[in-house]
Amino acid sequence: MNKTKIRKGDLVRVISGAHKGKEGKVLKFVDISNKVIVEGVNIVKKHTKPNSQDPKGGIKEKEAAIHISNISLFLPDGKVTRVGYKFEGNEKIRYSKKTNEVI
Repeated sequence: MNKTKIRKGDLVRVISGAHKGKEGKVLKFVDISNKVIVEGVNIVKKHTKPNSQDPKGGIKEKEAAIHISNISLFLPDGKVTRVGYKFEGNEKIRYSKKTNEVI
């Protein structure tokens, strides 16, 4: 298991690739391949056969995974930042390396 500084639920921005500049919330981690699924980014069309849950089948759109190196944490003030860790007392906290604020 690789250590990542981005967590599920974080707001991120894509910093490189075909979807550069798009923003969304991290929905899921694909841990083995260091990829994440970001809401509204890297939408692909999936052809599905009819089954009991979906009797019609058809073409569905869903988010595909994007590599973690292509995303950066997005702050509410509109900037992207790297994430660091520091200890305050006995607690390990995440902080923004750009603004030095606790995340």
